[in-house]
Amino acid sequence: MSKYNLIFFIVFLCLGLRPSAFTNLNTLSFEESLSPLFGDGNLVRSPDDLSVRLLLDKYTGSGFISSNMYQHGFYSSMIKLPADYTAGVVVAFYTSNGDVFEKTHDELDIEFLGNIKGKPWRFQTNLYGNGSTHRGREERYRLWFDPSKEFHRYSILWTPHKIIFWVDDVPIREVIRSEAMGADYPAKPMSLYATIWDASDWATSGGKYKANYKYAPFVAEFKSFSLDGCSVDPIQEVPTDCSDSVDFLESQDYFSINSRQHAAMRRFRQRFMYYSYCYDTVRYPEPLPECVIVPAEKDRFKETGRLKFGGTEARGRRRSRRQQRSEIESDPDERRRF
Repeated sequence: MSKYNLIFFIVFLCLGLRPSAFTNLNTLSFEESLSPLFGDGNLVRSPDDLSVRLLLDKYTGSGFISSNMYQHGFYSSMIKLPADYTAGVVVAFYTSNGDVFEKTHDELDIEFLGNIKGKPWRFQTNLYGNGSTHRGREERYRLWFDPSKEFHRYSILWTPHKIIFWVDDVPIREVIRSEAMGADYPAKPMSLYATIWDASDWATSGGKYKANYKYAPFVAEFKSFSLDGCSVDPIQEVPTDCSDSVDFLESQDYFSINSRQHAAMRRFRQRFMYYSYCYDTVRYPEPLPECVIVPAEKDRFKETGRLKFGGTEARGRRRSRRQQRSEIESDPDERRRF
């Protein structure tokens, strides 16, 4: 460890903090970890093979898939989204095994839902287990920054015990496995996917605003890929022992959420989550078993799981993006302590 890095680490220890959970990720080239999925010329790899651009035009979208399937894992990439008018455009970063288990597939989603020019990108997370698509577990949010201006890291952790969705160093959603979930908890090997496609029929205001190809091509950029997990053949007769891989995942910083990150997650969910299935009593009169009902969150939502009129989302729009970003990523409790 260099003198500079040692000083940097000691400062973090003295502050009671720890370095970012993603400081020392093992990043891979496209050739090492990924393969084209569809789109032919609309998938453009960089000369050094460390990044890729996915394009959507009026003819086709594009996408890539991991070269292997993984039994549990950590999936991460730096992503920059299209700018300007993006209504109807969906950029997805997700895991799935639908090509192998068509009727009983598992899935973990981060889906970016475009918007009309001048309005912020919105996005959702979701999970399915064993084909439980009739029990959607969606949460929808806004971001506290403009994801088309620069790259940000988006990550999914999936272990036998928990699932965490991350944006940069902020955990935005944690799902602790409940025995009552049964097969609804994703359990079969999955591949990583990234795609851009036209979802004009539903993505923006329920399909009110369509993709406008005057602004094409729509370009999503990906780099700094990280895939850690147990590579398996999902149909092999003798299952692979993945215990060492799970132990590795559970030893990493991104497996646990420290007090600073918990505070950031709470602030994010209070200010930027505008739909949660856990508070949607129309769909689910009784919350699904993994739901943790937070009174402060519940009070913000209608019976439909959507924000009440004039809630904190509206107030949040009146603050500058720089102020909102600072509020999410900083921890006032830590500042007061020192």
